[in-house]
Amino acid sequence: MRTPADVVIEVCGGPRAVAEMCGIDLTWVYRWTYPVERGGTGGTVPSKHQARLLKEAQARGLALMPAHFFPAPVD
Repeated sequence: MRTPADVVIEVCGGPRAVAEMCGIDLTWVYRWTYPVERGGTGGTVPSKHQARLLKEAQARGLALMPAHFFPAPVD
């Protein structure tokens, strides 16, 4: 199952693009995809980066939406 971090990274053009958009080191972006037990965020994008990612995505013409930051509902 794809996590919100996986979706955001894909929509934004990959980990390197996301790191550039957030102004953070590439390793931090990868940690978003790691389980909490391995020092990651468990697939979530930290809230402190969400607004900046949305703003940068809009400026770059990327189709990132607020809904991408949340898990897909389970039927």
